[in-house]
Parts: sequence; structure tokens; C-alpha cells
Amino acid sequence: DFAIATELIHSLLSYTIARMRQSQLFTKTRKSAPKDEVAKNAQLLIRAGYIHKEMAGVYSYLPLGLRVLNNIVRVIREEMNAIGGQEITLSALQSPAAWKKTDRWRDDAIDVWFKTALKGGGELGLATTHEEPLTAVMTEYISSYKDLPRYVYQFQTKFRNEPRAKSGILRSREFVMKDLYSFSRNEAEFREFYEKCAGAYKKIFDRVGIGEGTFRTFSSGGTFSRFSDEFQTICESGEDTIYVNKEKGIAVNKEVYTDEVLAELGIRKEELTEAKAIEVGNIFPLGTRFSDALGLSYRDDKGVATPVVMGSYGIGPGRLMGTVVEVLGDEKGIIWPKEIAPFQAHVILISGGNKDVVAEADNLYNLLAEHGIETLYDDRDVRAGEKFADSDLIGIPTRLVVSEKTLSEGGVEVISRKTGGTTLVSESAIIQTLVEK
Repeated sequence: DFAIATELIHSLLSYTIARMRQSQLFTKTRKSAPKDEVAKNAQLLIRAGYIHKEMAGVYSYLPLGLRVLNNIVRVIREEMNAIGGQEITLSALQSPAAWKKTDRWRDDAIDVWFKTALKGGGELGLATTHEEPLTAVMTEYISSYKDLPRYVYQFQTKFRNEPRAKSGILRSREFVMKDLYSFSRNEAEFREFYEKCAGAYKKIFDRVGIGEGTFRTFSSGGTFSRFSDEFQTICESGEDTIYVNKEKGIAVNKEVYTDEVLAELGIRKEELTEAKAIEVGNIFPLGTRFSDALGLSYRDDKGVATPVVMGSYGIGPGRLMGTVVEVLGDEKGIIWPKEIAPFQAHVILISGGNKDVVAEADNLYNLLAEHGIETLYDDRDVRAGEKFADSDLIGIPTRLVVSEKTLSEGGVEVISRKTGGTTLVSESAIIQTLVEK
């Protein structure tokens, strides 16, 4: 019977679509954050129940926080796959062997190492980055020009002994990093992908809601090259100072802000505006620094051995999450863009003991699940004011209020977290309204 089959499909779908009753959520909101937290992102995320502070610079992601983090990872993964990335996961434990070949096992070369002694003797490190291990892996798979180019990335936990772990999840000692590494035959092939990755980063920042205020920024290339590119999001709480040309959509980091560099880039000082910013991504030319040291070469079409040209491309999903909170949050709480919000809709039940109102809210909750709308349902037995304050703090994009008033008016009150705008929408039109938002 078609009707029975349809009902079964809807029933199964309601279980697969992510939804949650707030009465069953083990985390609770809180009125204040830990006294030692000064960063806006940490204060709001802790108060709203997204993260838990374990110690300075170390945070755990709770149910709501993990949903946001996973949504950001999904966005990044989609854009990396679109430019030919192949995903792997490398180990966090690091043998000194490859790092000694590049002379980066020394603490004065990488000053944020976490290292540990093995019980049987010897030493291991907890990965800060993965140029060395992945280059060593690729020596087993690249030998001919036909094996190139290759683009390999991962989402993997990094450990850095940060001396300034004071900016919430913007600068922590344990964090997830998306690091992609490119392997190319020559500089021209490398540069073509480098620009393609820069374009993918722009798409990522647009999708997570901070694209308008994020600028590709010329910065120091360190030991690898004259310049690298950072992606900096303008924010008063940012640790970096940049000089921005909004018309051209580019900026210069203070560390390379000299007359010589500006002349080389063809930029005049009077075109630039000083701003504080948060670094949300970076892309580095690596040249043959690692391929030379670790023996990663290929034979060209004439049989000549040639070192592989490499690049490195990083984004921290947690840092992106924290930046969104810093930039978009207001005095009431967090404001999530739809693409990365933990849920698309927040149903608020204001029943006043009226069973008909409860039934209407339950029906709406089920209707949203049937149509693939991920929903948090505040079915708790608490005051309306507390529910609204918690909803503002949690920051889900669209609030749907069901009450005696809305029931009598034949609709659902739809409230935008971003604008505060309120509309009464009939239940028959609620799905279309949410899809269009």
C-alpha cells in the first residue's frame, strides 16, 4: 500500500534527520563563563554549552559544539575535494627521524613542540604540523612525472605548546587542523594550484559567514619563501594588525609593511586602512625544502631526477568557529550562519499548561523532521523568558514559537536570530519559509 510505505519512509526519515528535545540535552546554559576567560568566543561558547574548558588552551566539544565543528569540517572537505584533494589521516605521534633530516626536531627550530620520553628509551613528539611525515610517505608513491601533481589533505589533531593560550578556541594547545599539501612538477604547476586553493578558501569563508570581512593578506614566508598568504578576518579582538585595501580585496600584514614591499606589490600607503584581524587560514609555498631533505623526487620525460615542488595550506575548523562567534555574536549571544548552525530551527514551546499547544508543537517538530529540517525543540518546563534568553544565547538562525496566541491566530511565530524580525507563518507555509531563509 502506497500510503503505508510513505508513512514508513517519513517515520524512518524522522529518525535519521538530526533533531533533539532540549529537555534531553545534558548540557545546560549558564549565566557566566569561568572568571579566567577573557575571549568573547570562549565566554559565549561555554555559557551556551558548546564547549567545556579542560585547562588553559584545551577545550572539549560538547553535543552542540561538535555539530557546529562537524558542519565546518563538511564545508572545508567539500571545497578541498572540489579542487582535487585526497583525504587521509596521518598519525599524531611523531618519530624524530624525518624531522632530524629537515633540522626541525630542535626546539629552537619549532619552539612549540610537545615531546615525550618512551619507557624503552628514545623520544617522540606530538605533531605540530605534517610536512615531514607526509613527504616521507609520498617518497613511496611518487617516482615519475606521471605521478604528479598530487594534492593530499587531512583533518587531524595538532598539539602546540603555546605560551599565549588566552584567546579561547582561537589559540589553543590541542586543536583540529585541516592541512593540505600539494606536490607539483614545477613552479608553474604549483602556482596554478596555489591560486586554485586560494579561491577555494574564499568560498569556505563565504559559506561559513565571514567572507565579507576576510582578506587575502601578504605576509612573511619565513624560511620557505619571500611571501606567503594569510587570510585575515577584520575583528577588534584580533591579535594581528593588517593594512587593508577593501576595493582590491587584499591586505598587507604589519610584519611586512615596508615601503620596499609596498612598492613591490604596487600598493600605495594612502590606499590602505589599518585594522585588527584574526588569521583564519594560510597558504605557504614550500619550494623543494622538504623534498630535497627527504629525497622526494621524480624522473621527468627525459629521465632526469627532479625534486618535487611543494606547498602547504592550513585552516583550523575550531579557529573558524571561534572567529564566527567573535565577529557575528552580539550582546545576547551567538548568531550562527545557516550553513554551520547546530540546527536549522529552534522550536520554542510556550504552553501555559495547554495540551492543545503542546500537541501543536509536537506536530511541528515531527513535520520539520519529515522535511529534513534539523531541529532543536525546547520542550522544557521553564519560564518563557528563560527559553527566549537561552535561544538568543545558543544562536540557532530561526526560532519558531508555538503558544496559545499563535494557535489562536492559526500560525507559527518565526523569528530571525540575526535581525530579530518576526513573522506569523501558517503551518502549511512553514517548510517553504525555512527553506528560503
